[in-house]
Amino acid sequence: MQNPQKIAVVGSGLVGTLLAIYLKKLGHTVHVLDRSPDIRTVEFSGRSINLVMSNRGWKALEDIGLTEEIKKIGIPVDKRAIHLKDSKLNYQYYGKEGEAIYSLSRGVLNRKMIDLAEEAGVEFFFEHRIWDVTLADATLHIGETERGEWTDLKYDKVFGADGAFSRIRHRMQRQSMFNYSQEFLNIGYKELHIPANLDGSHKIDKNSLHIWPRGNFMLMALANLDGSFTCTLFMPFEGENSFESLKDEKSLVGFFAEFFPDTKEVIPDLVRDFFKNPTSYLVMMKCFPWTHADNVALIGDSAHAIVPFYGHGMNAGFEDITVLNEMISKYGDDWEAIFKAYEKSRKPNADAIAELSYRNFMEMSAKTADEKFLLQKKIEKWFSDKHPDKWMPLYSRVTFSLQPYSEALAIGDFQNKIMEEVMQMENIEAIWNSKAVEAKIISLLSK
Repeated sequence: MQNPQKIAVVGSGLVGTLLAIYLKKLGHTVHVLDRSPDIRTVEFSGRSINLVMSNRGWKALEDIGLTEEIKKIGIPVDKRAIHLKDSKLNYQYYGKEGEAIYSLSRGVLNRKMIDLAEEAGVEFFFEHRIWDVTLADATLHIGETERGEWTDLKYDKVFGADGAFSRIRHRMQRQSMFNYSQEFLNIGYKELHIPANLDGSHKIDKNSLHIWPRGNFMLMALANLDGSFTCTLFMPFEGENSFESLKDEKSLVGFFAEFFPDTKEVIPDLVRDFFKNPTSYLVMMKCFPWTHADNVALIGDSAHAIVPFYGHGMNAGFEDITVLNEMISKYGDDWEAIFKAYEKSRKPNADAIAELSYRNFMEMSAKTADEKFLLQKKIEKWFSDKHPDKWMPLYSRVTFSLQPYSEALAIGDFQNKIMEEVMQMENIEAIWNSKAVEAKIISLLSK
């Protein structure tokens, strides 16, 4: 417990609600303010990508006893199901037997987290438009419009958990010595839908992340509890095979018939969903510092928005909370020391997962259909099973361990250099699990 303070968390998304529960359990009065309506009262918008929970996210939930509650609304996913253009299906397991990520509907999880936060005693204030914050005294300024009359809400602490386009960060950006960068990818995404069978069962394997890799574009699908799948089409905005090129029903149906022929039976509302749902953007954002004095801090996407190709936006945000909580345990009521230690610990790791996520688009969209790449992953898994003390594949380091992201990235780069040499070995396809390959990897590891 800390000396009780009045704390505002701006943003009722996943990171904001979990942070609010943590702060409430530490004895604070916690208000969560959000410009949107209560998500529990509205239909979700049709621009969602399903979430995957992995070890870092589970750790943050476990520390306050919420793991079992959330596992009830998730589906374990232990492998990629790779749909090749000829309709062949390859499976690529993520980790060791029993290791799985969990598919979670963003809307279902967010509603559940708000319920759990209210049960813990957190107060929510929806449709409160925050336009600015006075950093010196943690005062929020709310009103109907940006140019209209504002009301002041004074707090002891303000946390900006209001996403990639954070109003709290917007104010912090206007200070000197604040570094900020934002990059939009030329790839967008659109949500599609695989409905359940009439009996409520899933049309395709529910325990796989389904990927249709096609070079610079791809389709993916993750299961929901109701038997449906949330599908996401990732494509360039312009050029050949782009959103721009799919102008009407004929071009869309022809495109799917050519590149995703095995989806015809499972996506019955393709045309309706494609033209009804918005085409959404992907943005990466970096900034520093994340805190101001001892009273304002950024957390989650407002501090480090990343692209979704590693499935770690939520997990990285939840790990921010784990680290913040560790610093609270260490420094007690010295909030300036807490904030400084928190941002110093998290910044290099946030940068690392941003880089890993960006790279993973190429792996998922192009390499997962490449025979050489699949053989490399097979060798890595074989060697790792034989020598778990010497080799953990990068995906496992990121997803099934709590090793700092920055260390995982550095070791992953080192391991990739080793594998580049191994893949050059003569007749590697035939000798991939031989003593010669094993000896080669061991010798390269000791260099």
